[in-house]
Amino acid sequence: MARPYRQRMPQFVATTHCTRITLIFLVALSFLQIAATQKTNVGLIYESTNPDMEKIFQIAIDKANEESGGTVELHGIAVAIEPGNAFETSKKLCKMLRQNLVAVFGPTTDLAAKHAMSICDAKELPFIDTRWDFEVQMPTVNLYPHASQLALALKDLVVALEWTDTFTIIYETGEFLPTVNELLEMYGTTGPTITVRRYELDLNGDYRNVLRRIKNSGDYSFVVVGSMDTLPEFFKQAQQVGLMTSDYRYIVGNLDFQTMDLEPFQHGDTNITGIRLVSPEAQNVQELSKTLYETEDPFQNVSCPLTTSMALVYDGVQLLAETFKHVMFRAVPLNCNDASSWDKGYTLVNYMKSLSLTGLTGEVKFDYEGLRTDFALDVIELTMSGMQKVGEWKTEDGFVANRPPPKIVEQDQRSLVNKSFVVITAISEPYGMLKETAAKLEGNDQFEGFGIELIEELGKKLGFTYTFRLQVDNKYGSFNPKTGKYDGMMLEIIEGRADMGITDLTMTSIREEGVDFTIPFMNLGIAILFRKPMKEPPKLFSFMSPFSGTVWMWLGIAYLSVSLTLFILGRISPTEWDNPYPCIEEPTELENQFSFPNCLWFSTGALLQQGSELAPKAYSTRTVASIWWFFTLILVSSYTANLAAFLTIESLSSPIENAEDLAVNKGGVKYGAKVGGSTFTFFQDAKYPTYQKMYEFMRDHPEYMTSTNAEGVDRVENENYAFLMESTTIEYITERRCSLTQVGSLLDEKGYGIAMRKNWPYRDTLSQAVLELQEQGVLTKMKTKWWKEKRGGGACSDTSSEGGAVALELSNLGGVYLVLIVGSCFGVLVAFLEMVLGVKERSDENKVSFKTELIEEFRFVMQCSGNTRPVKYPKNSSRSRSRSSRSRSRSHSRSSSKSSTLSVDSLPMDESKLHHISEHTKHAK
Repeated sequence: MARPYRQRMPQFVATTHCTRITLIFLVALSFLQIAATQKTNVGLIYESTNPDMEKIFQIAIDKANEESGGTVELHGIAVAIEPGNAFETSKKLCKMLRQNLVAVFGPTTDLAAKHAMSICDAKELPFIDTRWDFEVQMPTVNLYPHASQLALALKDLVVALEWTDTFTIIYETGEFLPTVNELLEMYGTTGPTITVRRYELDLNGDYRNVLRRIKNSGDYSFVVVGSMDTLPEFFKQAQQVGLMTSDYRYIVGNLDFQTMDLEPFQHGDTNITGIRLVSPEAQNVQELSKTLYETEDPFQNVSCPLTTSMALVYDGVQLLAETFKHVMFRAVPLNCNDASSWDKGYTLVNYMKSLSLTGLTGEVKFDYEGLRTDFALDVIELTMSGMQKVGEWKTEDGFVANRPPPKIVEQDQRSLVNKSFVVITAISEPYGMLKETAAKLEGNDQFEGFGIELIEELGKKLGFTYTFRLQVDNKYGSFNPKTGKYDGMMLEIIEGRADMGITDLTMTSIREEGVDFTIPFMNLGIAILFRKPMKEPPKLFSFMSPFSGTVWMWLGIAYLSVSLTLFILGRISPTEWDNPYPCIEEPTELENQFSFPNCLWFSTGALLQQGSELAPKAYSTRTVASIWWFFTLILVSSYTANLAAFLTIESLSSPIENAEDLAVNKGGVKYGAKVGGSTFTFFQDAKYPTYQKMYEFMRDHPEYMTSTNAEGVDRVENENYAFLMESTTIEYITERRCSLTQVGSLLDEKGYGIAMRKNWPYRDTLSQAVLELQEQGVLTKMKTKWWKEKRGGGACSDTSSEGGAVALELSNLGGVYLVLIVGSCFGVLVAFLEMVLGVKERSDENKVSFKTELIEEFRFVMQCSGNTRPVKYPKNSSRSRSRSSRSRSRSHSRSSSKSSTLSVDSLPMDESKLHHISEHTKHAK
């Protein structure tokens, strides 16, 4: 039987209470779970030239989230900037701060990083630095070893290498001076003599001048401290001036030294020692690099493609994730335009510096000053087989040598003496050619060329014999990704049917996967072969070229302005008003020589350096005239000096100047390359937008591709076509085909090498021999021989040695003759107009027929006899007096209209005195 309601009440209340507690617990637990898995935003500012930085940042965040087990969920926000652009850094960082960041990873360039650090300092936001910086700042976590620690490592290496006498410290910029200063302070006034030099670009854009001074100093031991932006070029030019031989020793104080391509120096016995923070042999580095570069062998072409900054970003993300496993701070949005800051920033930085972990760069740990401590550096040396670890440096123990035992290679394993090899070649001028002879030749005697002679020189030097074999299809070798095999010469070497391959065979990463190469025996790049620019026909008015149109315009304005000024000053100045009849002491009128036509004539005479019959009298007009003469003197002298150059220099016009013009189809020029060659592969793999666009054009237009270089050269000569090929081959062609030339600069840098099987034991010996031939100048002499002398070389050299002036053609001076003809015709036209007006005036005055007078005037002109003519209508004295009166009347009228005469006020004269003055006037006239 059911119990009464009152008896069931306590049990119901107890059950309800338990249910409420359970619900509250579950809700609280859910809130804790939400809080624990809340997204934590982390910012990254990186240079647009290093896109791998963003990739490794995202990989590190994914790895941290995966290992946290859901307790931490980091979210990356990455922005790219132009290298060193501080304004862009500030702008983008301020925009990121509004997204609740808990930390910011800064850029690697110094100026941009300092701006970002300053903003984070103002906002008390943790700033994680992965670059070299000798200053310790809050709230900054710098994962890069301090300058004092690096200086100590360099000193220990100097001691270990027994540089007890003297050495030179070579640094790049003031950024590296703290390391240099720390190193100098460690030695003090005792120890070896230390010379400090700075290497920087000179006016020619290279380091050769400072390198020559270093060589002339007589020192052989160097500590080099610089950035990876300049170190490769520094060592390349050091090799060119002879500083990379076995006599010299180097210690490189850059932790990214392992990323540098040292193969050009690998076989020169140069003693190069470096340090690195990232060990490519480490398992975690290997795994990360495979993920980052999406390849099974990321260290194939360089020692270690992973830079120190990239590894430090990865370790920094792991350190931040480890910190948020122990503390949970809620970030707040920040604004650069106010005084807001994050009150948890300093606490987070201090907690991060209290932790330690093992990352890509070894143990990440900080001392009480916030500097990284207890880290280890690998000490590496360059050997014949590449970079090799020879020891380790630690902050506590210093340098500990751990050099591996040398590989014992018996002498006969590397010696080529009495060995015989099959060398495969291809017909390609001037590297491999058949001799031009009527006699039938067989074997090695039928071949000649640069590559053939190179093998001959190596055979003499190393004591081996050889047999040349021709690649019939002339294919060098390309990789087919579908079949996974090579073809051409590459296949012959891989399958053992040939020991070496010599021709213009480009060393590429794809080819090096299948074969090995010696060091390059020739350096080159891709260039554009095109027809020579056409000479532009001279301009008709080329005599106006010395001055621009603006100068001619202002010359005309100056001419009119000076003429007008002389006219006005002539009216103003009393000195310019003269008595037209000197015999009359009290004239009735004065004349002024500076009428406006006369002013124009005066300015014209001065401008053309011919002068005129007018002579200024007043100080004002003389001043203006003098300034005008000085102006015309300078102007005419400048014009004359430049006229010869403008008349003789012939400008050249070409529809294209560089690869950018080809990409935009400027001038309608079509272009292509050899099918399957390394040039086409370069454009296929290029990341530069212009080169990508060119590849797309060649891919979509196979009709512009050629099967051989000779076909491409013929198309350049006969069509509006440009051919992309190696610069050395272009140099060879332009020595023989004078209508062709190279356009623009090199599009890349690469080299030709001798191909051989993988892991062939004679590679180092051959490379050493090639290097010696290069240092002895043998290769240079061979190139001169086969490029400029043999097979029609030198046909396009400039053989004209005659000096003297260049004769001008009519086309150069056509405009001058045109001006002469037009000016003369205009003068004749004006003369006929004056004659007609004069005849018209005489016919009207003497009441005769205009037609009759004009015919008689033409007859007289056509007679062309004598310089005098009779007066046809003589005037008598009475008429002369009456006309004199009318003349004075007209003269008065002209003075009032043209302002060329001036009336003089005087007392009235009687008729007899007036007649006397008239007689004197007539006599004066």
